[in-house]
Amino acid sequence: MHEICPEVLKALDAAGPSGLTRLHNCLSLCCVICNYTPPLLQESEPKFPTVVAVRDFDPAKDAARIETAIKTKGVDEQTIIDILTRRSYEQRREIAFEYERLAKKDMITALKGALSGSLETVTLGLMKSTAQYDAAELKASMKGLGTDEESLIEIVCSRSSEELLEIKKVYKEMFKKELEKDVAGDTSGNFAKLLLSLVQTKRDEPSNVVDYEKIDEDARALYEAGVKRKGTDVATWISIMSQRSVPHLQKVFDRYKSYSPYDMKESIRKEVKGDLEKSFLTLVLAVTSVSCFQSKGAKEKVVTRIIVSRCEVDLMKIRSEFKRQHGRSLYHTITEHTKGDYQKALLSLCAGDD
Repeated sequence: MHEICPEVLKALDAAGPSGLTRLHNCLSLCCVICNYTPPLLQESEPKFPTVVAVRDFDPAKDAARIETAIKTKGVDEQTIIDILTRRSYEQRREIAFEYERLAKKDMITALKGALSGSLETVTLGLMKSTAQYDAAELKASMKGLGTDEESLIEIVCSRSSEELLEIKKVYKEMFKKELEKDVAGDTSGNFAKLLLSLVQTKRDEPSNVVDYEKIDEDARALYEAGVKRKGTDVATWISIMSQRSVPHLQKVFDRYKSYSPYDMKESIRKEVKGDLEKSFLTLVLAVTSVSCFQSKGAKEKVVTRIIVSRCEVDLMKIRSEFKRQHGRSLYHTITEHTKGDYQKALLSLCAGDD
């Protein structure tokens, strides 16, 4: 069983009882525990989706209904929500193909013209694969003036090497650019070095052989590169945390406590600040699957990303963990803190109350 640390409880209380801030904080915590943040941990973990492929699927019929909904005066948003939130990604692709054949136009373009605001964001997100969605979020985080460091950290620091390889491939297909070059151009210093080390996917594969000598060596190296000395040898931290396998790092962080008076998360908070601190903390959480990290920023965007990106993966587990941790259902919380068609879409993806 996971326990919520006192820092998290204080942060949640401080967020207040209403609004997307609290929903985002609670949901982010549950997603970390349910392996939203740590897909690193188990590459072949069974899926627990809330959205699955429907039986007796008729893409031509769905395409015709969507075309009618778009042409309806004022747009029939409910029909669009009912169809697209209750079909799998592969089925949505088939609907889009049939739509183009029927209406002689691209369905995504038609949806963009018919919808707006948060509902448009959710709907267009559903028309992408998980890798396409992540690639688009990464591109958006580095587009224009300024960088959305929170999105960049969340995605790059929490995805497995296998997922990052697919994201890099899709990123190049979508934007005709290398993800590594874009990350390098939008970040700097040790923050850039850590992200690039992760994007380069050099992490060791898990081994059936436990190397206790190497575990001890890495734990001591992390301690000597940080808490033990004046200043921090960030390069050593980056090398170990971005290249060692997850099972190995789990044992390293446990062994680390025999050298340092602080655990790894406490050491990070003492040694580094800003985006680098957030990045290292996200990495440690991805390995340990226990969250004491509260991110701040655009709450609706994060809630949307979590629900859209996990509805075909493990949103059912996230729902259960949310209820266990907070004493109320995710469905009920969405009802309290969102409204309109955006709320209807999220509730449909949530697929039921607990």
